[in-house]
Amino acid sequence: MVQKPNGKTAAVIGGGYSGLVGAIRLAEAGYAVTVLEHGPTVGGLAGDFHIEGAPMEKAYHHLFRTDRDIIALAKELGVGHKLEWHTGKTALFYNGVVHSFNGPLDLIRFTPLSFGNRVRTGLVALYLQLNKKWDRYRTVTAYEWMRKAVGQQATAVIWEPLLRGKFDKHFDKVAMAWLWARIHVRGNSKEKGELTEKLGYFAGGFETFTNALVKRAEELGVTIRTRSGIEKLDSDGRKVTLTVAGGSVEQFDSCMATIPSGAFARLIEGAAGASPEYLAKLRSIDYLGARLMVFSSDQDISPYYWHNINDVDLPFLVFINHTKLMGTAPYGGKNVYYIATYVGMDHELFTCSDEELEKVWFAGLRRVFPGFAAGAVREKHFFRFGNAQHIVTTDYASKIPAHRTPVPNVYLCNFSQIFPEDRGTNYAVRDGEAVARQLIADAAG
Repeated sequence: MVQKPNGKTAAVIGGGYSGLVGAIRLAEAGYAVTVLEHGPTVGGLAGDFHIEGAPMEKAYHHLFRTDRDIIALAKELGVGHKLEWHTGKTALFYNGVVHSFNGPLDLIRFTPLSFGNRVRTGLVALYLQLNKKWDRYRTVTAYEWMRKAVGQQATAVIWEPLLRGKFDKHFDKVAMAWLWARIHVRGNSKEKGELTEKLGYFAGGFETFTNALVKRAEELGVTIRTRSGIEKLDSDGRKVTLTVAGGSVEQFDSCMATIPSGAFARLIEGAAGASPEYLAKLRSIDYLGARLMVFSSDQDISPYYWHNINDVDLPFLVFINHTKLMGTAPYGGKNVYYIATYVGMDHELFTCSDEELEKVWFAGLRRVFPGFAAGAVREKHFFRFGNAQHIVTTDYASKIPAHRTPVPNVYLCNFSQIFPEDRGTNYAVRDGEAVARQLIADAAG
């Protein structure tokens, strides 16, 4: 229900899903809202580009059945019917072989593990799927817990490569709570009667959902300004003052910042309430960067959708055959693929040129698929995201900043506050709504 204008203003820094959702809920409560996005487009990591004439996300996305917040919002925005559910087959590449990896039967056939370790691994995965008491996993590393639970062989073959690919050199410091959440969510992403996991994807890509968010925001009178980076934030308890790139100064009654914690620390340094201790807490969260390549091809490389790359000497974490989930029809009959990795932002794979990255990644892809033909590649698109994955250490719970910041009338909402779940579009929606509610409640007294 939309309320009458209340005479109050709110700024939202960042035009990703948390920011757009927060802006909608604030506008529905009567606020005059301005979204200030640093980049040229909104949508964050789900922001779109076009390949073979069709919209795609710069970073690969799909939904699980358990992503109830974004599913509910899609229905509210009138695009729920455009969310389609598909079976996506998974493979695991290990020791030069692509193995089907879609459930208990494939695990039993997975010969890189001894038969006893296959059974042991399956039982442990089932235990984690059913176990809801995740708090016990906060202070133990996933690497050490798995070594004890499934043994050295299964850890080395399955879990260590996953952790290395996701967290680079920090692989042995990641809390088991993070891995529990990944296994628990995936294991429960089925509706009653479904034998296999279904993955959700919007007809027209996530641009469908992004456009619905923007349309609703604009209907409510929200102003969305791109290429509007913020250089400084301050508050005197009555007004929040933003210095926008280019030098203009603007004031609002409240502000919701949906940017990485370190970036937020830079904005508020010197602001009222921003103590050295609080700034240090914000900066204590370490991030990795993401590098991605999306390409189209005349060649159908693999029958699988998702490929976990478990040979740790290969230069990427995952290879995704997107059109094995959605089909080739939206892309003019062409196949569309992603290659991606997470590395430190000083790593050569993050800093190198697109041409250098293509050379390294295509060489690695030929190791996985010897028949891969670079000459069949049509379009190539490269993306680089800093602060793309926070490192969830065993003391991570103590590092998480509250949504309500010590700077008066300023709120923080970013994916480093999502715990134990991994960051994703569903939690961006969930937390965007939660922080907007908190802001509204605090302002009402």
